[in-house]
Amino acid sequence: MSQLLSKYHAPNGEGLIQHITPENAGWKYVGFDAYQLTQGQIITLESGDRELCLVLISGKAKVHTTKANFGEIGQRMDVFEKIPAYSVYVPHNDKVIVEATTKLELAVCSAPSNGKLPARLIGPDDVGVEYRGKGRNQRHVQNILPETEPADSLLVVEVYTAEGATSSYPSHKHDTGSDTETYLEETYYHRLNPSQGFCLQRVYTDDLSLDETMAVYDHDVVKVPRGYHPVAMLAGYDGYYLNVMAGPIRQWKFTWEKDHAWINTDAYPKKDS
Repeated sequence: MSQLLSKYHAPNGEGLIQHITPENAGWKYVGFDAYQLTQGQIITLESGDRELCLVLISGKAKVHTTKANFGEIGQRMDVFEKIPAYSVYVPHNDKVIVEATTKLELAVCSAPSNGKLPARLIGPDDVGVEYRGKGRNQRHVQNILPETEPADSLLVVEVYTAEGATSSYPSHKHDTGSDTETYLEETYYHRLNPSQGFCLQRVYTDDLSLDETMAVYDHDVVKVPRGYHPVAMLAGYDGYYLNVMAGPIRQWKFTWEKDHAWINTDAYPKKDS
């Protein structure tokens, strides 16, 4: 199995199903945890020297930090309702307590931080919704924590891709520090509908020194340390993924793979001759 693929595991005593750290991923910035909590279950998280973005994938919870109480939040009971999530930004050197008031799927995104931002609620009205691509390359995007919103390192976004369509495509990368790219590590937390499905994700570099293609199932995580990273949905199964990105500069600058950049032009979709 590829070392870039983190498989779903049954919840531990704290409800943890995914645990990605800079140490076990072999990189410097991105951390990602996912939880499946039962109604009434409580977890406490310490941010330490990192900032957190808690995303309520589905369900409701009471959330409070040492300085802010957000009460009960959440409205999306199934991720495939495609309505924007409730999220909470937590600064470094803080503590957050989450009490699931319903069955709860929770993502905890993290990255280095030394700023002075306060904890804040990111409600559905704060999330920018857009549609990218055309033809069989269309996707529905919900920007939870884009570079236009305050944070020290984190970039967080949700993407929905319909059955038979591609996403994170044409192939693009963000693995150099240059005028055209920022170095950003990235995780993809995948959900499938119906849940028994799978999608395909490839991670590869121009010289193919990295070239991995993975069958990705519900609740799996793909780690992207460098290279291109397109996703392809199979017939019958819609896809969702939560992207977490972070690097030394909080800016999303990328370059397309030259062979496939034409898909962004008027030449696509092709017309029958």
